[in-house]
Amino acid sequence: MDVFERRVLDALPLTVYTVDLEGRITSANRSWSQFARANGAPALAEEQSLVGASLWSALADPGAREQVERAMELLRSGRSQAVTWEFPCSSPGEERVFLMQISPLHDGHTVSGYVFSTVNITPSHRSREALIDAGIALSRPIALDRAFQEVAQQIRRAIPHDAIAIAVADDSTATLHVAHSSGYEDGIAATENRLSSIWQGAVELGAVVVHHADGGMELTAPMTSSERVLGAITVRADTIDSHQRLDEARRVLATIAAQTAAAIERASLVRRVEHKRRLEAIGEVAAGVAHELRNPLFGISSAAQLLRFRAREDPVVEKNVGRILREVERLNRMATELLEFGRPSSLTVTTGDPDAVWDDVLEGERGRLESRSLQLHRTRSESPARCAIDAEQLTQVFVNVLLNAVDAAPEASDLTLVTTVLPTGAWRCRLHNGGPPMPSDALRRAFEIFFSTKAGGTGIGLALCQRIIDEHHGTIALESGAESGTTVTIVLPPAA
Repeated sequence: MDVFERRVLDALPLTVYTVDLEGRITSANRSWSQFARANGAPALAEEQSLVGASLWSALADPGAREQVERAMELLRSGRSQAVTWEFPCSSPGEERVFLMQISPLHDGHTVSGYVFSTVNITPSHRSREALIDAGIALSRPIALDRAFQEVAQQIRRAIPHDAIAIAVADDSTATLHVAHSSGYEDGIAATENRLSSIWQGAVELGAVVVHHADGGMELTAPMTSSERVLGAITVRADTIDSHQRLDEARRVLATIAAQTAAAIERASLVRRVEHKRRLEAIGEVAAGVAHELRNPLFGISSAAQLLRFRAREDPVVEKNVGRILREVERLNRMATELLEFGRPSSLTVTTGDPDAVWDDVLEGERGRLESRSLQLHRTRSESPARCAIDAEQLTQVFVNVLLNAVDAAPEASDLTLVTTVLPTGAWRCRLHNGGPPMPSDALRRAFEIFFSTKAGGTGIGLALCQRIIDEHHGTIALESGAESGTTVTIVLPPAA
């Protein structure tokens, strides 16, 4: 072997050696000597020249020797062109995994020897194990907090890093907020502020993005579903020292992000199913109560009307009968709403633009706005949305939320209605009034049936709105603050 060939052989970042048919070493690079000394063949490794030494001296383990002999037989018989397997090697404080490959050397058409090559695949092996473990853990029903801890742990195994942030999209606004973080010492608000544009860039690109920060490197993977943005994962590392390691880190992070997105979607589906079952149970009870109320209310109303006719000369009786009839009317209205909530009609959906429904609602309610001197400022999305909607039932929702906003707004104030088509194709509207903030308890219970802060309110309107929006596979949410007023946000997914 000339000097150039020897230099090339020694420059390889893995062990390479050749043996003849009897297992005697015919050439080896220097890395093999270091590997042999570290892994159980000190006498052989200390020889000045390895050429002529027996391979079998380095294979004290009977199982390893049998595996090599079987591989050599497969190659000699021509039944295989290469034999590859993985094997572990332990050293103090470290578990490593190597990849062994044996290929034949040919002299004409005859096998004259073998080439052994060994490479350290410990990082790739850890990445693969982390992906498998993360997939198994996230495939089970699991609370999201626990899922994020599992994700962070598996990423730590696969990608050495000093900080991680997992952001999740808000259901109503699609804004990304940190749900789990470690290593970022500036605090959650500062982390969100710095990373928000990076998360958005990864979401728009639909792939892992890499950028430099704080003297290191940050990798960000988006989490999306077919319908919406779910979040993003950012990892800060400073030990990715090669393009190969960087490509592997990209693949690992992208795969775990996809697994996490599936876990988020599954958790959301479980919540929806539980909520739907609860509403159905409440609806059955409500419909039964409403049905039982109808007949007695009719009887009370008839008796009151008869009493009014016979005692119309007595103002005291007249006043009290009027009160009875007003209460009967209120209970009748509640019974009607209970029946609507408990026995909702099935959706008749067509592909349409929810803004067109708002057009009709605002035209029909113009008089109510003018009666309180309210100005509604509307901003529409630049392009029309395409959603699967039941226009009649959606009208019921929009009328209800508009009336609530009108009632809460100070007289002669402004309302704002902003509708947007999100990057995912989903449609979002935000209706805002500048009235006093809702108490935290009322905000939390706003969509509960029978809960109302209005005098004489039935507490069914918003619960019915939520049920209709749920049937559209959308979301409805309320936000309220002392300085920002109250905003209702409705999001509807794009048509399939």
